[in-house]
Amino acid sequence: MAKITYITSDAKVHEIEVQNGLTVMEGAIQNNIPGIDADCGGGMACATCHVYVQDDWYDKLSAKEDGEEDMLDMAFEPKKNSRLSCQLIVSDELDGLVVNIPSKQS
Repeated sequence: MAKITYITSDAKVHEIEVQNGLTVMEGAIQNNIPGIDADCGGGMACATCHVYVQDDWYDKLSAKEDGEEDMLDMAFEPKKNSRLSCQLIVSDELDGLVVNIPSKQS
């Protein structure tokens, strides 16, 4: 299990433990974290699980695939540290990961 911290756009902090093998998106959905819609259920067919990864974590994550980059182009206010949380697989190495949730999903 890894402790993942989700910070909503209204600065509410949700620190939860997510089982290894799940995605950061699944952890949010299972724990009713507001702001992650996950309309496609994790199929990388939308950008409604968009998060901003804190800079000190960004380089520790697996590289984006082309499809993720394409979907992020449709996200609300994408930034250089934007990721789709459905593409972030939880492992012990992600223990302590902090993600910020945008004010809305597109």
